[in-house]
Amino acid sequence: MAEAHCLIFPFPIQGHINPMLQFAKRLVHKGLRVTLILTRYLAKTSPFHSPTIAVETISNGLDDGEPHGFPVSSYLSLLKEHGMASLREALHRLIRCGRPATCIVYDPFITWVPELAGEYGIKTAAFFTQSCAVDYIYHRLYSGDLKIGEEEEKAIELPGLPPLLPADLPSFVTLPESYPSLRDMVTDQFKHIENVDWVFCNTLYELEKEVIDFMAEHAPVKAIGPTIPSMYLDRKLADDTDYGLSVFRPEARLCMDWLNRQEPGSVIYVSFGSLAKLSEAQTAELAHGLKRSKRPFLWVVRAAEQGKLPEGFAAEEVPGLVISWCPQLDVLAHDAVACFVTHCGWNSTLEALCLGVPMVGMPQWTDQTTNSKFVADVWGTGVRAVGDGGIVGRESIEKCIREVMEGEKGEEIRKNVSKWKELAVAAVSEGGSSDRNIDDFVSTLRRLAVAAV
Repeated sequence: MAEAHCLIFPFPIQGHINPMLQFAKRLVHKGLRVTLILTRYLAKTSPFHSPTIAVETISNGLDDGEPHGFPVSSYLSLLKEHGMASLREALHRLIRCGRPATCIVYDPFITWVPELAGEYGIKTAAFFTQSCAVDYIYHRLYSGDLKIGEEEEKAIELPGLPPLLPADLPSFVTLPESYPSLRDMVTDQFKHIENVDWVFCNTLYELEKEVIDFMAEHAPVKAIGPTIPSMYLDRKLADDTDYGLSVFRPEARLCMDWLNRQEPGSVIYVSFGSLAKLSEAQTAELAHGLKRSKRPFLWVVRAAEQGKLPEGFAAEEVPGLVISWCPQLDVLAHDAVACFVTHCGWNSTLEALCLGVPMVGMPQWTDQTTNSKFVADVWGTGVRAVGDGGIVGRESIEKCIREVMEGEKGEEIRKNVSKWKELAVAAVSEGGSSDRNIDDFVSTLRRLAVAAV
């Protein structure tokens, strides 16, 4: 019997690799043959080993190193020039080995995949790693239907979404000149989208029902998340305890030993992900806000950012631990953790929802402002810290931490996160909304593989 073969092609940064790799594991669990496509540089510096997922490597023109600060537009051009040629070679090699690709699930940042797949008659699925709401906003921006006028405080009304103030929209919408190349990248995701066979979104239907229903009227949108390791959700995938490919090296033993010494429900966990950069002034306000809370805290400050900490802060008598990186899922799952101060990147937001941890949102840029709006005002799973002149002050940070950890509001937030945690588990469990969508995808690929014989 012919075997369906799915290629998974993530954009080569940590926040985009993780969800697509977890989706690949789900497909393997459903019985599909899966091959992960990585750049040669990434495969060399962050090796991925799996007994069930094969790896093919392609070139991005920077096989010996990826210079820090390399312009996004230049990188995308190199990835297209070298990646298209080397992926074509990989497709030929798979055909010769008797393992032709049935479908390519690709990150829409890599806009040229549908064009290449079409040459080989291969089906395509666009996999969006951000929320469905954010994807919809970017699509409206791409199509020219969303423009911010002079009335900056007027709410924006979009079908399927709550009223959004400009401050709730992604920064690329409200500040179009701030990062023009990145703005082009998020809008260009929709090039060729009308030619793809599936549109997958890393979310659960119940979380974004209204916007998914609206988008589904115009495109084959399906929720297939949340894509986090099975141990933290339905526990159906054996040994799926972490993502399996990390660009960063966590200080796991140090932070877990420290957490084990803390009281249950006492710790503030603070992390702004792999890309966000706080200013020195904001770092100082956050440090003082944490001290004012008088609670133990675990603060992830990447090595390159630790010079922004207030002088002597790490050596002071503070009830906390500053580390360069940590195993975030293990931290969020620990019973000592009561609150997550976060930039509200989508992966971090989903992880907190799945593990039932209340959030204090301190969004920095891109989709984080929109995610924090939903966290605070739609899902009721946290609060959003508001700044003055772009800086969130220590008093506001302290107030927000106390709000989610104490009193009636804190209790209500904890009830809400428990509800969403249960719904997330149900979505990926057998017969759940995301599980059914994945089953439909797998069944279709199997039929296609048989028909191709």
